[in-house]
This record gives sequence, structure tokens and C-alpha cells, in this order.
Amino acid sequence: MTMETVSAAKAHGGTLGVYRHTSAATGTEMTFSVFLPPHAVDGAKLPVLFYLSGLTCTHANVTDKGEYRRICAELGLIFVAPDTSPRGPDVADDAAGAYDFGLGAGFYVNATQAPFAAHYRMWDYISEELPALIAANFPADPARMGITGHSMGGHGALTLGLTYPEKFKSLSAFAPIVAPGQVPWGHKALAGYLGPDPAAWRAHDAVALIEDGKRPAGDVLVDQGDADNFLVEQLRPELLAAACEGAGIALTLRLQPGYDHSYNFISTFMEDHIRWHAERL
Repeated sequence: MTMETVSAAKAHGGTLGVYRHTSAATGTEMTFSVFLPPHAVDGAKLPVLFYLSGLTCTHANVTDKGEYRRICAELGLIFVAPDTSPRGPDVADDAAGAYDFGLGAGFYVNATQAPFAAHYRMWDYISEELPALIAANFPADPARMGITGHSMGGHGALTLGLTYPEKFKSLSAFAPIVAPGQVPWGHKALAGYLGPDPAAWRAHDAVALIEDGKRPAGDVLVDQGDADNFLVEQLRPELLAAACEGAGIALTLRLQPGYDHSYNFISTFMEDHIRWHAERL
């Protein structure tokens, strides 16, 4: 599994790198960043946290603004930030160039609908290909992987964490889309990628997955700003709270007063989430 180093720089005693490779899952070049903390013991394998970004983002948003490096260096945690969709001249986009579908908005699914099915296979990329690439090229312990994300990426983290609890041993999210089958962002994306039948959407809807019997590896942490413009229409964390309560899933849902949907919110609570994952990994 070969990859190209785009850039590398020392940070907090570790290395922040940006890498590019040709993806078998998407059939395109994919770019991701990795923060590798300092590790004193040769041959030591470290836990890994995958961070899935939201609509319009690339790997660079959290890489530049997430404020995770210091605490990852302290705790010895590898931090991986992939892109949010395949990209390239042959990759289909929303016809009108909308921000919530197409490029930068892959929703972490394997599309079944033309023309998106050719490249939009982010589910396979995140669940299989990227973890294998990380394990092959970094001192990562594949038995100690966690997953988190923001907004659309929070949706991806929840659905992947619920579907693969044996793979993702810890789970959290920032302002996630918890029930895409019940909100406008999800209706547009899931119908466009998976077709018009809502039954096909349930495998990519955290609330529906819980209703259908899926369970995470352990407890779940979610932070949500109460000044988030998308809270009422698109995010609806109360639906996740109700589903977890009904299923006996231990959910810590923190409604943070005054915080919005931006990286000002994410960076404020990033250390809490990284400590959460480190304790469980």
C-alpha cells in the first residue's frame, strides 16, 4: 500500500504529515493528514483516532483548526483526518454545485445510483481501505481504533461505530446529523446516493441503526452547541438521546451554551473528546 508524502512538519515533538494515494475504493487519488505523536519505544503500536469532517470540508479544516496536536502528543494517540468525498475531473458533482451533495459531501456511504456509484464509496474507504493503509505505514494498533467527526462526519462516525463496534472501539461526535432519514440534508443526500426507497437509507442513519439493533462498542459522547444554526432542522440530537435511552446505550449528550457549528466550538471541546477516546483505547 503505497502513498506519497505531500508535506511533513514537526509539531509538539511529533510529526504532522499530509499524504496522497490512489484509492481502490473510490478509483481516485485521496488525500489525508496524520498526526504521529512522539513515541519513545521502538516498535510500539499506538491507538488511532479517525476524525470525519463535515460538509464542504477537506482533510485540511480540522488539520489546521482542530487544536488536537498537543493533547495527542501528550497521550500518544495517532490522529487521522481523511477527505469528505472523492475528487477529480471525472468525479460527478451536484448539477447546481450545491454544498450539501456531491464534492465535499460524500456522506460516508457507498453510492448505488448513477453517476455517483462509480466513485462515491466513502463507506468502504473509511471502514476498510484507510485503516489498512494507516496500519501498513504507521505504528498504529488496528485493535485500538476510535472514530469521531463533525456534522456530516459525526453522522459518519456514529453509523460506522454502530456498524463496526469490533473495529471502532470508541465513539464520539460533534454536532452530528443523527437521523438523516428525518432531516432535509439526509433526504437529499441519501436519496441521491442510495435511491428513493427510505428502507435503503436505514443502514446509514444512526437512529434507525439503533432501532434495528445495532450497538456501539461502549458508551458514546456527543457535544452540541445550543447556538448552532442547524440544531433544530438538521441535527436533532434529541432523537439520538431517545433512541439510546430506549436501547440502553450509555450516551453522554452535552448541550454547550452559546456555541455554534464552527471550529470555534470543535476546537474548544476537542481535548475532551481525545481524552475520552484515549481512556477507552
